[in-house]
Amino acid sequence: MSDEWGAPPKANAESGSADDKSWKLLEKTLLAGVQEQRRSRRWGIFFKLLTFVYLFGALVMFSPLINLEKSASRGAHYTALIEVRGVIADKESASADNIVGSLRTAFEDPKVKAIILRINSPGGSPVQSGYVFDEIRRLRGLHPDTKVYAVISDIGASGAYYIASAADEIYADKSSLVGSIGVTAAGYGFVGTMEKLGVERRAYSSGEHKAFLDPFQPQKADETRFWQGVLDTTHNQFIASVKKGRGDRLKDKDHPELFSGLVWSGEQALPLGLIDGLGSASSVARDVIGEKELVDFTVQESPFDRFSKKLGASVAEQLAMWMGFQGPTLR
Repeated sequence: MSDEWGAPPKANAESGSADDKSWKLLEKTLLAGVQEQRRSRRWGIFFKLLTFVYLFGALVMFSPLINLEKSASRGAHYTALIEVRGVIADKESASADNIVGSLRTAFEDPKVKAIILRINSPGGSPVQSGYVFDEIRRLRGLHPDTKVYAVISDIGASGAYYIASAADEIYADKSSLVGSIGVTAAGYGFVGTMEKLGVERRAYSSGEHKAFLDPFQPQKADETRFWQGVLDTTHNQFIASVKKGRGDRLKDKDHPELFSGLVWSGEQALPLGLIDGLGSASSVARDVIGEKELVDFTVQESPFDRFSKKLGASVAEQLAMWMGFQGPTLR
């Protein structure tokens, strides 16, 4: 009896043991597959990073060789070309640091016969524009034989015209937009919206007028007059620089609209004395300078710099600009 009753449990134990072995084998197989996939992914990521580092290093290594090859193919003399493109502001491609650096390099090159600033900009910071204006005039004094020509393509307005006025001569297309000698500072006021929403603004500051540009607080007459005085002072500095740069070439310095912020076409700007002639960068190099070969002296950003710049724009900075906290702008 004991053998008959004992046999089934023994059989069940053997069956359970076999099932356990099967499950363990299956588990090991699955774990091995997962581990193999993980290894493959890790190696894939490693090789992708290795390829990226290799390509980036090759770009850095061969860039000087490419520039050297270009330099070797240049003639005895050439015209230096410097681009002033986009908004004139710190950390932008048209920043004072970039433009001034290009200018100094071009002026120091003995093969440069003349320099062309090819401008396509709506303006920007009065500080950055003023830096470039002053440096052009300083470098012209140090190198009187090297002339600077400003050539406006689509638009050379406000801060961009501020820079152009420091050149020996200014050229533009007949349809270019030129001028806009004025200053602006814009923002928004949300006081009425806050009241409708029932939101109370709580701002704490030390100084009676510290928060006078706060868009969530009502404007005060005395603060508005003060801010207008700041803009007027900046505008007068702009006007004085244009008169200094253009001199007697301005046909009517007392023209009531010349410094009003209006913008003219190149064809209209010519009789006003805002420009000296009509032409493009290539035509000025060929017909005015007499050296048609153009060599680009514009500061070129590396791929890494361009990538960093795209990531570097913070939400707070963009919000501040949108709300009008960026200060006066030459536009």
